[in-house]
Amino acid sequence: MSFLSLLAAEGAHEVTELAMPTFMFGGVALVVFAALGVVTWTYRDVANRHHDKAEAYAREHADSH
Repeated sequence: MSFLSLLAAEGAHEVTELAMPTFMFGGVALVVFAALGVVTWTYRDVANRHHDKAEAYAREHADSH
């Protein structure tokens, strides 16, 4: 290929723009993971909140195995 044909081919190259700046993709991912972390954090200690129910179930079904 000659230099002029190479320049002509590169001039016809189309660049598609992103929907937002690149650093915003990282920001969106950070917000999503933080939200999922909060959802996970809200389920902490759930077993201890229902300790009485768990013990009653364990007593009732202790000899079933």
